[in-house]
Parts: sequence; C-alpha cells; structure tokens
Amino acid sequence: MRKGALATAAERIDAATPARRDRGVDALRALAILGVVLGHWLVTALVADGGTLHTSSPLAPMPWLAPVSWAFQTLAVFFLVGGHLATRSYASARARGTTYGRWLGTRLTRLFKPVAAVLGLWAVAVVGLLLTGADMGTVHALLKLALSPLWFLLVLAGLTALTPLVTRVNPLWPLAVVLHVDLVRFGFGGPPWLGWVNVAAGWLVPFTLGAAWTRGELTRRSGWVLLTLGAATTAALVAWGGYPASMVGVPGARISNLDPPTLAAVVFGTAQCGLALLLREPLRRAMRRPVLWAGVAFVNLSAMTVFLWHQTALMSVTATGLLMGRLPGLHTRPDDVTWVAFRLAWLPVFALALAVCRAAFHSCEQGHRRAGPAHRPSRVVRTHRRAAGGKEARRA
Repeated sequence: MRKGALATAAERIDAATPARRDRGVDALRALAILGVVLGHWLVTALVADGGTLHTSSPLAPMPWLAPVSWAFQTLAVFFLVGGHLATRSYASARARGTTYGRWLGTRLTRLFKPVAAVLGLWAVAVVGLLLTGADMGTVHALLKLALSPLWFLLVLAGLTALTPLVTRVNPLWPLAVVLHVDLVRFGFGGPPWLGWVNVAAGWLVPFTLGAAWTRGELTRRSGWVLLTLGAATTAALVAWGGYPASMVGVPGARISNLDPPTLAAVVFGTAQCGLALLLREPLRRAMRRPVLWAGVAFVNLSAMTVFLWHQTALMSVTATGLLMGRLPGLHTRPDDVTWVAFRLAWLPVFALALAVCRAAFHSCEQGHRRAGPAHRPSRVVRTHRRAAGGKEARRA
C-alpha cells in the first residue's frame, strides 16, 4: 500500500472514531500489551543444547539488565485499564437493564474465544513433536512458553467476574493482604504455597485502582503520589528487603517477583499505574494524530491475538532458524552483550512472524460479534476493516 493510501486509511479511522472515545485509555492498553510482548522477546531465550531446547534468560548471567524488566513488565497497567473499563462497562450495562450474566458472558467470550485456536494448534503441534521423537524436555519447554499467557487471562477473567463486588473496594485492602502474605512467607518461614494468594490479591490492587479511576477518585495528584511512593517503596524493598531487582522471574533465582507476585512487584505496579495516570492526557493529545491513532486502534483490535500468539511467533522463528544451525541471539546461551545485540536484531523477525499469526487468527478474536443492531461492530472497527481490505468488511 502506498504512503498516500496509508495516510488516507488512517484519516478514515480517525474520522470514524466516536468523539466520546477515550483515546488515552486505548493508548495505555496498547502500550501495556506491547510492553509485555517486547519484554518476553528480550528476556526469553530458547537455547539449543544438543538435540534439545531449553529456556534461559539473560537476566541470570547479566543482572545489570534488570531495568529492562522495569520498562517492559507492564501487566499492572493492563489490569488498571481492565478494572477501569470493566467497572465503566458494568455501570453502563446496568443503566441499559442488561443482566449481570449477559454482561459477563459477553466480556468473557471476548477474552476466551481466541484461546481455542491456540490450544488447538498446540495440541496438534505436541502430537506431531512426540510422533517425530522430540525430546520431552523440549516439548515441555515449548508448551510452557506457548500456554504461559493463559494464566493472565484466567486472573483477568476472575477479577472481571468480581467487578460488582470490587467496585467499592479500597486498593489498600488487597495491598495489605500481599504485605501479610509476604511477611508470613519470608519473615516467619511460612509455606511457599501461601504466595499464590497474591495472584488474586496482587493483581486486584491495580484492578481496584482502575475502579477508583472510573469513580473519579484518581486525579493527576494521585498519579504523582502513586508514582513517588510506589517507586520509593520498591527501591527500599530491593535495597534492604531482600527482594530481587528484576520484576520478572529469573531461572535459578531464590525468589521470583512475579511467580507468584511479591510485595515488591505489586508496589512497583502501583508506581506504573501512577505513571499511567500522568501519561493519559499527553497520550490523548498525541492520539489526535491520525497515524498514531490508527496504530493504537490496530493493536487494540488485535490485543488478545497479539498477546496469545507472541510466544508462538518467537518459537516459530527459533524452530525455523534451527534449519540453518545454531544462530547467535536465537539459539545460543544468553550470557554476554553480544547475545543482547543479536537478540535486538531478531526483534523485527519476531514481529513479522507475529503479523503472520495475527493475519491467520485475528478472525477468532472478532468472531464473537453477531449480526444485529446490538452486536454490530463499531464504526472504527468497520472502517479499519475496509481500510485493511479485510474479508469481514461486509459485516458492517
């Protein structure tokens, strides 16, 4: 497509977007998704060792790369936006007289319908690998990476189902639960399984912050408070509390900040939420540029597809590359700066593979929309489809 045609398509998408749409919120969600994707691509290594593949991370031999996890571990922002949109959507549904069951069913369908394609493809892939004599360690490593995004959807679905109950929950309550769980685990030698309580409590903190945002209780000043206190508390916990600096799991580390979430990860997430509140207005102004807004709209229309398939894209490139031998930054051990440089060079290839996955499976994400006035795609969706020349344009 020529540059002029791209600009025209962007302007059509911009013109079709309802004036009431909060483009700043959409931009935050797109940045959160892309942050997670890039973070995984940068710190996940599949090392070819003889006839097997096993996962590794550059964060173990190069701990000075920990700031990468600070920039790209953006799940808290996604839960913040998720809580904001869920509570707003539920209030709107109640005003229209929509039942809780119908509202929840619609939202969960949007989350989980794309999952079927991932599970189906990987079921076939696993059977094929086993029939061809692949090493069980390799199969386990690949399957774990492919299905790892599903935990996020399960937690988000659970919190979404609790939306009517959490709309008035003060974020300090789940934060207090996380604090006491860590105190028992690390301070008094409590059982490790207790940490899994933080999977719900930890992500409930940004989700309830999103609900408070919907109620109008979070201002720009709140953003500065969350950012400052969250960053200072995180620094103190890392410096004196024994928590690791990396905000993602590192193979071989005694403690993972993310698996399950620790107090350090949760307060770091509050700092990210504060930054998100501060960036909302600048992002909203930036989204007045049609080209930028078209890119954000594109990511949001494919959010679940991008999230669910980004690890598969990485693994497909890795597997294909094996046909040419052990390639640096792709199959080699992530133990020096050279690996980092080569991995950066591979990012566009991963993105291309993800684009192929998006083209193949995006219809699964949009397939829940049914014909009829109550279920027709929005104008921006229809315009995007026409601009892209998609087959679904006729549904508009």
